[in-house]
Amino acid sequence: MEIAILACGCFWGPEIKFSRLEGVIKTEVGYCGGINKNTTYQEVCGGKTNHAEVVKLDFDPKIISYESILNYFFEIHDPTTLNSQGPDFGTQYRSEIFYLNKNQKTIAEKVRERINKELFGKVVTKISYIKNYCTAEEYHQKYLEKR
Repeated sequence: MEIAILACGCFWGPEIKFSRLEGVIKTEVGYCGGINKNTTYQEVCGGKTNHAEVVKLDFDPKIISYESILNYFFEIHDPTTLNSQGPDFGTQYRSEIFYLNKNQKTIAEKVRERINKELFGKVVTKISYIKNYCTAEEYHQKYLEKR
């Protein structure tokens, strides 16, 4: 089992899309890249923590590769818009790949470079080492209760 952590706008839509990929065993919404070890939805939306909304994927690399996941990541969002996706604006909605090891970093750089060429140098997706990942479970439960 391996893990991928990806930021591509509001985490609800991407979580559903990634959960449908064959080889993705589990998805979890959360926050990553901020200054605090833990945070809340309200703090993130306040713009002071620098966390991005992310989807954490547990996947089986025998079924789906990290590179395939990243190719899909670039398909399901606009990597050319800075700190926004659709109607959502703010640094928490940025496009970012959080890598867990050198191999993931190398693959992420290769995929981003290819996509950037295809999009005429307009890709703003960041690639960063995982920092202060925390789950959004409390918010997730409240969201599910309202449905």
